[in-house]
Amino acid sequence: MYSFESNVIHKTLKKGDYFIQEGRTSKEVAFLVSGLFRSFYYSSSEEDVTYCFTFSNSFVSAYSSFLTQTKTIENIQALTSIELLTISRNEILKLENSSKNWLRFSKLIAEQEYIKMEKRIFILQKESAEKRYEDLLTNQPSYLQLIPLNYLASYLGITMHHLIRIRKPISN
Repeated sequence: MYSFESNVIHKTLKKGDYFIQEGRTSKEVAFLVSGLFRSFYYSSSEEDVTYCFTFSNSFVSAYSSFLTQTKTIENIQALTSIELLTISRNEILKLENSSKNWLRFSKLIAEQEYIKMEKRIFILQKESAEKRYEDLLTNQPSYLQLIPLNYLASYLGITMHHLIRIRKPISN
């Protein structure tokens, strides 16, 4: 039986470090033991656009790049100190070939990534900025204090001025 534990690598990142940067090819998947990541890209006007936050006890990867082995357009940056467990793409492929259970596990991770992406699209298109902020406040209140307001506004798809207006009645 191919050993999972012997192929997992424990890593730490400091605040501001990158898990992956634009132009690189993703060669690993990680489980975020502790910390907070921000995923962002640069728009055609070179604007920094935050599209995702990854919280503790979640998987993280530049997943499209990981699957296709092409260069990513995303950046995944630590907003806090990070503790990760990583496994390389090659080791995952070996695990998948060693057991159908690992193949099922990989499928489950892919399904979870799809569901996360679909929810993000729906909430951006369906819900108001106020509702999106309240959702984040309800589900990740402790992390909300760690996210700089400019990243939070970008994530919510609003301006800083609008975010300040949204936060004012909630904080009172």
